[in-house]
Amino acid sequence: MTADGLVRVDTEFVTPNDPLRVICTGDWAAVDVGGDPRYVQAYLPRRTAFVRSTSSKRSEGQILAANVDFAIVAVSLAVELDLGRIERFLALAWESGAQPLVVLTKADLVPDAEGLSYLVQDVETAAPGVPVLPVSATDGVGLDVLAAVVSGGTTVLLGQSGAGKSTLANALLGEDVMAVHTTRDVDGKGRHTTTTRNLLVLPGGGVLIDTPGLRGVGLFDAESGVGQVFSEIEELAESCRFQDCAHVAEPGCAVLSAVASGGLAERRLESYRKLLRENQRIVAKTDARVRAELRKEWKRRGAVGRAAMEVKRGRWQ
Repeated sequence: MTADGLVRVDTEFVTPNDPLRVICTGDWAAVDVGGDPRYVQAYLPRRTAFVRSTSSKRSEGQILAANVDFAIVAVSLAVELDLGRIERFLALAWESGAQPLVVLTKADLVPDAEGLSYLVQDVETAAPGVPVLPVSATDGVGLDVLAAVVSGGTTVLLGQSGAGKSTLANALLGEDVMAVHTTRDVDGKGRHTTTTRNLLVLPGGGVLIDTPGLRGVGLFDAESGVGQVFSEIEELAESCRFQDCAHVAEPGCAVLSAVASGGLAERRLESYRKLLRENQRIVAKTDARVRAELRKEWKRRGAVGRAAMEVKRGRWQ
């Protein structure tokens, strides 16, 4: 045991080749503390894992945090809300097995309570079943509620650069442990204040994993997570006439009917389609069955499009 409380060990005999099994923040390990040098004997099975696709075009996943109970998606109110990005983060959070929570940071920058309430409602429409909490590290609004939530286990803090993650971490810790940089006035974007993942013990109980700002949040085999983010669409789809309805132009589509009647926002449907397509592409890179299904679907849609054009030509003649 060193002076700072860390145990330094060698991982020579247990380093996995699988990129999804590489040790990451939040993993638990069995260590032989009596050895000299000390070795990690085994990694314990993960309860949960937050995984995104890599920035490369290869079908690889990157583990951001493991054994997480809560996934906080930090969203700055200093800039215009990007609901599509929030939905993307939430899909990965649900898929990880953790409980998502959207924290709207810099709430003190919203001039009135009514305006803040509208912003919260907008995010709630993009996050069914997920708590949405406005927080200000400047005046302390919402921090007591957030501290109570994160005291119950291990929490990963996610978001773009400039979302206020490091400031939020410092507020929860009660001291300035994480470095903080100001955001640019022109667009509210921040620099990468946090460049490594840090595991921080909270004074009120619980552990916080602070992550670097994420420019890209690619899905990685997150079909279940997408379904949970768009649970109202999945529920409507059960009433569609065709079981394999794509919700594009099929007759008897309950989803399209909901859009036409105003019961479902068209933006939500477009976002749902986009994330499903992206997820199918990443899965298809390693799953031959999914690739075959995608080719079959493309052919079917092509046939439907050609048939529609023939009908139009017949009407014009």
